[in-house]
Amino acid sequence: MNIHEYQGKEILNSFGVRIQRGIVAHNAKEAVDAAKELTEQTGTGWHVIKAQVHAGGRGKGGGVKLAKNLKEVEEIAGQIIGMNLVTPQTSAEGKKVHQVLVAEDVYYPGDSEPEEYYMSVLLNRATGRNMVMYSTEGGMDIETVAENTPHLIFTEEIDPAVGIMPFQARRIAFNLGLSGAAFKEMTKFVIALYTAYEKSDSSLFEINPVLKTSDDKILAVDAKVSLDDNGLYRHKDYAEMRDIREENPVEVEAKKVGLNYVDLDGNVGCMVNGAGLAMATMDLIKQAGGEPANFLDVGGTADAKRVEEAFRLILKDENVKAILINIFGGIVRCDRVAQGVVDAYKNMGNINVPIIVRLQGTNADIAKELIDNSGLDVQSAVEFQEAADKVQAVLA
Repeated sequence: MNIHEYQGKEILNSFGVRIQRGIVAHNAKEAVDAAKELTEQTGTGWHVIKAQVHAGGRGKGGGVKLAKNLKEVEEIAGQIIGMNLVTPQTSAEGKKVHQVLVAEDVYYPGDSEPEEYYMSVLLNRATGRNMVMYSTEGGMDIETVAENTPHLIFTEEIDPAVGIMPFQARRIAFNLGLSGAAFKEMTKFVIALYTAYEKSDSSLFEINPVLKTSDDKILAVDAKVSLDDNGLYRHKDYAEMRDIREENPVEVEAKKVGLNYVDLDGNVGCMVNGAGLAMATMDLIKQAGGEPANFLDVGGTADAKRVEEAFRLILKDENVKAILINIFGGIVRCDRVAQGVVDAYKNMGNINVPIIVRLQGTNADIAKELIDNSGLDVQSAVEFQEAADKVQAVLA
């Protein structure tokens, strides 16, 4: 589950990570009030107005701007709130901004120049260990850094049995070229950041940039946080941070009815039980010359109601030109799925795309007979290749 920057910073702050302080505003007046409050708290005269959407590259789309007085705070907040923000990580339509974060200016003058770093904590799936990824090239797209200057990206793998060790935090600070007070601050920052990642059951913490201020403080200027859905039962307060306005509405609807659905850009709808079979089915569609329009796992209880709900979700996508149903009857009986397909087809009455059904496993022979004798425009298949051939034929 993705959350907003201000919510990620709240989590970081709760674990002792120093952050760029800010207050959320939903309109221009609230933004001015937030700026006044921040001035009282921090003494800052300038403020950064940041659009709060689930997408990176906000600055490139005009969603992050500096206000040098209260009049500019009001004007900029009024411009950003309500706009459709287009960034490299959004669709062409962009995302509507419902709120902004009014943040303190942390790039103040001092004894030294502020410096920006990149840092993230995530799982290295190749080794099964968490790792800290970091670079001196903060404020830039890490993909660009990796492509052009890969030697400037460092990683520190963490032994899950003992967690992050002080010497590892010191090595990170050393590789970032820090010394003196900033070195000590960075070691504290790294340990607190890793603790926040681990204790919050997150799948990603990305701080870009981590800032060394002109007086050698280390703080998180940004925070991209993804929480592991499977751990939310331990964090009821985090679960309440979910903003469904930022999510795909079809995926939100799927969650409400207990279906695992991911929207894709293809032309063949998929209805499958089991994640592994779903991935194999998507490969099958690609080999047949199509593109999967979705990932949809109906699970082990694929009864008539769930099948009908799945049909409705798939058909919300106007790009779908065919539907492939691929079910292995292990836990679920194939004849029940087949009856669900027939019932759903009759109940909906407006399915205008070809449907190919492959059912294997328990009662597969009965299921095929149900499909073949239904009188509906549904094609049955027995083998994987046979299903692929029929997908290819209807797309031709």
